[in-house]
Amino acid sequence: MKNMKQSKISISPAQRAGTIINYFVLTLLAILCLYPVWYVAVASFSDSNLLMQHNGLMLFPKGFSLSAYERVFSNPMILRGYGNTLFVLFFGLALSMLLTCLGAYFLSRKNVMFRKPIMILIVITMFFQGGMIPTYLNMRDFHLTGTLWGLIIPFAINTQNLIIMTTSFSSIPDSLVEAARIDGAGHFTVLFRVVLPLSKAILAVIVLYYGVQIWNSWFWASAILREREMYPLQVVLREILLQNSLGGMSTGVGVSDTESVAMSIKYATIMVATVPILCVYPFLQKYFAKGVMVGAVKG
Repeated sequence: MKNMKQSKISISPAQRAGTIINYFVLTLLAILCLYPVWYVAVASFSDSNLLMQHNGLMLFPKGFSLSAYERVFSNPMILRGYGNTLFVLFFGLALSMLLTCLGAYFLSRKNVMFRKPIMILIVITMFFQGGMIPTYLNMRDFHLTGTLWGLIIPFAINTQNLIIMTTSFSSIPDSLVEAARIDGAGHFTVLFRVVLPLSKAILAVIVLYYGVQIWNSWFWASAILREREMYPLQVVLREILLQNSLGGMSTGVGVSDTESVAMSIKYATIMVATVPILCVYPFLQKYFAKGVMVGAVKG
């Protein structure tokens, strides 16, 4: 007890000053990171005309209004877009995690034949790609255009995520795998009962990476889908923005009025698109830092 009290009392002024500076710098960085999110949130609830006239920092809504959200959710495609996005997210995430885990387990085994050449070929795909047109032609030949599966199957594995997970699986002691193999466990048993339970942190991180990637993707959806009923949420929101930005030209609304309405709708659409992903972060935060370090440092 005396040693503990002495250790608490023996903090030098320089250490206290360093601690205060660290807290100050970290608080300032937190404010710089959180303020843009707060600005978008309060702007989405602001009156469009007052928002257009405002310049500089904004801590509270300018004339509280829900008109922007009413315009966004009045579009019947919003709920359909959410449904399509959840379909792609559920099946895409399941397929991506399954294939990434299988590939990472294969590449993490030390006795795999041609392991290094295969790994080099996989890494090359990070720097050299076939291009947009060949990718579209391949998707067309495999009858993946015009269907939501075209947003899932061609993008099932991300090379960077595969490498991170491979590095994490390689850090698991070989003695655990060998003990399971001696007990008669096959590769699938080792993967699902030994490797994956010991890799919860990296699994949470890769789930987050894939989830954000799928949720935010819109380009290929707009390129291969022709029926509006199949549009995911991001394409629907993009369509709303384009309609409101060009609506003034077709309806005779003044340019300033059109810009003000489009600006408030822009912030509302950003909130609609990002809030679901932001709600997931607190549940995965405790695994995030640990998972990234395990997957990136150990080899």
